[in-house]
Amino acid sequence: MDRHQIPTHEALALQLQRLGIECVFGLMSDETATLIASIDACGIRFVSARHENNAVAMAEGYAASSGRLGMALIGRGPATANGLHGTVYARKTASRVLLMLGAPAGIPPDPNGFGPDTKALDAVAVLRAAGVRHMTMHDAHTAPQVLVQAAAAAQQGLMALLLPMNVLNGSTPAEAVRAPGPATAPPVAVAPREAAIEAAAALLQRARRPLILAGHGAHRAGARDALIRLADHLGAALATTMKAKDLFRGHPFDCGVVGSFSHGAGRRLVGEADCVLAFGAGLNQRTTSQGTSLPADAPLIQVDTSREALGRWLHCDVAVVGDARLTAQRLLEAVPARPDADMPLRAEAFRRVLAEYRPERDFEPRHTARTLDPRSVGVELDRLLPADRNVVYDAGNFLQCAPYVSVPGPAHIKQASDFSSIGMGFGTALGFARGDPQRTTVLFIGDGAFLMTMSELETTAREGIPLVVVVMNDCAYGAELHVLRLRGMPVGTTQFPDVDYATVAAAFGFRTVTVRTVDDLRALGPLLAAPDGPVLVDCKINGAVAAGFLEETAPKKPA
Repeated sequence: MDRHQIPTHEALALQLQRLGIECVFGLMSDETATLIASIDACGIRFVSARHENNAVAMAEGYAASSGRLGMALIGRGPATANGLHGTVYARKTASRVLLMLGAPAGIPPDPNGFGPDTKALDAVAVLRAAGVRHMTMHDAHTAPQVLVQAAAAAQQGLMALLLPMNVLNGSTPAEAVRAPGPATAPPVAVAPREAAIEAAAALLQRARRPLILAGHGAHRAGARDALIRLADHLGAALATTMKAKDLFRGHPFDCGVVGSFSHGAGRRLVGEADCVLAFGAGLNQRTTSQGTSLPADAPLIQVDTSREALGRWLHCDVAVVGDARLTAQRLLEAVPARPDADMPLRAEAFRRVLAEYRPERDFEPRHTARTLDPRSVGVELDRLLPADRNVVYDAGNFLQCAPYVSVPGPAHIKQASDFSSIGMGFGTALGFARGDPQRTTVLFIGDGAFLMTMSELETTAREGIPLVVVVMNDCAYGAELHVLRLRGMPVGTTQFPDVDYATVAAAFGFRTVTVRTVDDLRALGPLLAAPDGPVLVDCKINGAVAAGFLEETAPKKPA
């Protein structure tokens, strides 16, 4: 080989290094093995997952917690098919993820008697059907720069890059590996139009009991302080969506989460609102509890940078296209201040309702002799886990614990349910923990999803990730159990035998415990206060307790 040429797989690894990539998640295949070996050789950590779906989810979780580009590398054909669930999930989250996929050689092979390509799959058609943007690396000489272009495109959301075998096995000029150009300037915040501000201000001036509802878009815009100033100016109560949980934590008029994951004290104030001002909130069925969580007669002002998001799921009376922070600042200027006496939601009685709220009073626990109410699990673990933590949720009926588990702020909570599926939580949590190693990351996962993905116990132990896995174990697909129950149908097909997850995890090197009572939970204090390695808690929960969002979707009974 010419001394000015290097193997393309080595050139790509060096280009990743130049891009500042410090971690790649993936699962090795024969066509990507040389690239993975080169990645490892140049000092980039390759985290090997046990399933392609989980590898992609790890990259997404890493991107979400670190703010950096998440990188996943999987093979072609069956590996691409295996990773499709995670790929669609990553697209739906809109996180910064570059997914590199093996691909067949771009030129037909010479006849050699080896028969058909049994890995054949039209990956381009699959990616198109999944709504995933993609690029193909056609030439070894330009491969590093194509990688740079794909990484830049991934800053706007998932990008797939196909790596044909003949390119990976080729030779690339050493000088083709270059430092990337200057980073693209962040998008300019969208200032709201004056006419929209005037319309919103007119509504707010007529309102006496406004509610400010912040979604994840408000958090991303850095709007917290501006929204608090606006709320104090208007005498408004504050609330969030689940994705923006605890954005206003510590404010005396923080009502918590609105909708399916709300608490009793917050619901009381939200129900008093005579105008709702939503910033960066999608207002989906979980936030609106199927259209019932917000007062029906309260006009809605919706603020979002995406015109398509305005009024998409809930009619809005005033639509404002604009950045949450800039819009809040303009409304602060546009709406006259009002005296304290004209701020009914800031009354001392309401302040006491929120200050005296205790989660354990929100429900009557439904423990059994051998199982726990999942809501009580949330209440107790909130007190036992390190306060400075990340919390990742898989999906399922057990999510009724979520209102009672606090986080430092929206950057530290992750719901792995953007595809409305179970099984994305474990991989997401591993990536989230890898991206924010200074905090303890806690995964809440149902036993059905855990059985799907428990092979990643080995990954957790091998990588030394101090993850706390809380298996919410009701011996069933809990959500489906209640879907059938609420329709008066037999539930036996949703249930399965109990499994001793603690023993299984211990074999991989986890510290483990099984809990069936509140006393069992409280005894975990020393273990959970400062975990120094992976921990698994098998919580045997009462599956008869249905999550509120499942009750909300129950079919209406005939009159």
